[in-house]
Amino acid sequence: MSTQGPSEEELIAALRQVKVEDVVVQTVATLVNLAGQKLTVPEAKDAAEAKKAIDAARAMLPLCPEDSVAPIKDALAQVQMIYVKESGEQGAPPAEERAGEETDREAEERAKARAKIWTPGS
Repeated sequence: MSTQGPSEEELIAALRQVKVEDVVVQTVATLVNLAGQKLTVPEAKDAAEAKKAIDAARAMLPLCPEDSVAPIKDALAQVQMIYVKESGEQGAPPAEERAGEETDREAEERAKARAKIWTPGS
């Protein structure tokens, strides 16, 4: 007994129901959740990936409908605070106290990254 998929008409009807706003909200929520998991699940910790997810969510936030922005911003702010705590960027020792030498380019990239540290409500 073979099972057939949906008909073309059913697919078109489903496509008509999908709204871009809904997909954007779902995507942003997924990115925020992924960032949180990349920061809190011991077996999956990856601060660099969490930062990418946070940056992507922040970039897409203006595309979300107004009524969904506040709860997403709250969740995003919480994840950003976890990121700062987990990455230890605020408490990092000055460059001259770090072991090893840092090239000018690395120092410049680090300065740019620090300038992008988020604050809630920004």
